[in-house]
Amino acid sequence: MRHIVARLGAPALSGLRRITKGSRPSKEFRLFYENAEGSTISPWHDIPLQNEDGSLNMVVEIPKFTRAKMEIATDEEFNPIKQDLKKGNLREYGWGDMFVNYGALPQTWEDPQVKDEHTGAGGDDDPVDIIEVGTVAHPFGSVIKVKPLGVLGMIDEGEMDWKVVGISTADPMADVVHTLDDLEVVQPSVLHAFREWMRVYKTVDGKPENEFAFNGEWQGADFARDVIGDTHASWKGSDARKASPVVGER
Repeated sequence: MRHIVARLGAPALSGLRRITKGSRPSKEFRLFYENAEGSTISPWHDIPLQNEDGSLNMVVEIPKFTRAKMEIATDEEFNPIKQDLKKGNLREYGWGDMFVNYGALPQTWEDPQVKDEHTGAGGDDDPVDIIEVGTVAHPFGSVIKVKPLGVLGMIDEGEMDWKVVGISTADPMADVVHTLDDLEVVQPSVLHAFREWMRVYKTVDGKPENEFAFNGEWQGADFARDVIGDTHASWKGSDARKASPVVGER
């Protein structure tokens, strides 16, 4: 596996700083994180998954209404955020802009060796993806508190690739949106639209459509928390995470 870990504990979110290296867009661009003491940390391994109030932390990789395919670099020291490459070129979504905030849940890992009981597919070796469906386009690299509403079981080229849906706890809709049914009331068809976007977005590159577990039906908040709990346990139990050498401060 390709995980490099910064073991500096769980920083207070209020003390996080984002540090950019290189110009954007470019292959050299990286977004790093520092804690309040000025030490470089990993957004994957060092930002806590859950807060005391039960909300989850989301690392925003792709703000809504943008299309650059930004992602946590799981194979680089301190796991900065970079733009993905396709055939050596900076990757953008050919299907169009992402219409939700898209990111990752820290301290989760979809283990390729763990076969999903419903599909038999192993994980995609990445943190769990999450979309945030509130009213605000959150800045690239920001860390926001969200509450999970449900999850979609996508199968991407034979790998299990869960897509959690949540809403920022600070969003104006958060007081009335607690379930998938609530979301359908205030944002009709957003769940259908996202599923279909994920189904077909790779077809512009000549690849087949993605498939889904449960006949494409979204599962509710309890199911989502089970998925998050299982992948958090996989992250905690990762031999690579435990065995990785302690990396120094940048």
